[in-house]
Amino acid sequence: MPSETPSDAPATPDSSPQHVSAFAGFQRIASGPAAEVIAGLRATAPPPDVLVRVFDDATGTRLDLDLRPQAADEPSPAPTAPATPPPRAVGRPRLGVVAREVTLLPRHWEWLNRQPGGASVALRRLVDEARHVHRERDALRAAREATYRVMTEMAGDLPGFEEAARALFAGDGKQFQLLIDPWPEDLKTYLQQLSAAAWNPS
Repeated sequence: MPSETPSDAPATPDSSPQHVSAFAGFQRIASGPAAEVIAGLRATAPPPDVLVRVFDDATGTRLDLDLRPQAADEPSPAPTAPATPPPRAVGRPRLGVVAREVTLLPRHWEWLNRQPGGASVALRRLVDEARHVHRERDALRAAREATYRVMTEMAGDLPGFEEAARALFAGDGKQFQLLIDPWPEDLKTYLQQLSAAAWNPS
């Protein structure tokens, strides 16, 4: 089994897919901006006996979509009246800051509170520094997880799946390419696209 376990959690609501790929069976039938692809699929109405799967190209997540032609015409829920915004406080703008709970030990809070600007400023600085330092590692992991999600959906029953998954998480690009080479052409091309950043620079 793979040495790492990808996160299968769905994308958060504020991270809508921008670019997607659609497959009918193993054939890629569309690829492009999400709105255009979904509208095209609804317009063409694929036969009911054809399994159409749509993937977010950024995460490899399969999207749960209603592709019936009438789905595009169904009215959206009536928007609720927005609440009256509170008076704007004097000071710097929030710049998109989101308040969420953070659980730390007392010694962590003590250290954070001693930093210039307080705990919030120190945490933001630490996160930004970590994002910069680990950018390549994070991109590598994200590419492996996206590739594995699509493999699990599309290739779980294909020969060499387990071995290809192990090669993917071991960073063995040559072995991975060798194992997926006999797979359907469109699927193989898509996995190569998703896994482009999944290999160690060395």
